[in-house]
Amino acid sequence: MRVGPSLTVPASELGVRFSRAGGPGGQGVNTTDSRVELSFDVARSGALPEPLRQRALQRLAGRLSGGVLTVVAAEHRSQLQNRRAAGERLAALLAEAVAPGPRTRRPTRPTRGSQRRRLDGKKRRGEVKRLRRSADD
Repeated sequence: MRVGPSLTVPASELGVRFSRAGGPGGQGVNTTDSRVELSFDVARSGALPEPLRQRALQRLAGRLSGGVLTVVAAEHRSQLQNRRAAGERLAALLAEAVAPGPRTRRPTRPTRGSQRRRLDGKKRRGEVKRLRRSADD
């Protein structure tokens, strides 16, 4: 399964379980195992380099159960479509979890021109307010 441009998770590291999906669907819902549970052991995966694994474990901490990330798909009637949906969901979660964080902000100073424009605007506004005042103030 392709997660990112440089990260691929082999199918051997993915666990797949099928079960009956709930909800409407008539007689077919009682006989077909169309619900898909796709699980990936983030903590013991050999596909993730150590820094990416630590980042993923930290960011996915609320979704992990014993270091295993599980995604469920049951919105389609077909098991194959649910497998694809679960795979896409898992890949998106992992890609977001291993993505680097935002760059640190380098503090900058306002330019001389921006400072001048700000002060000119304040002076104009003050002048407008001064002209609105009555003469006896």
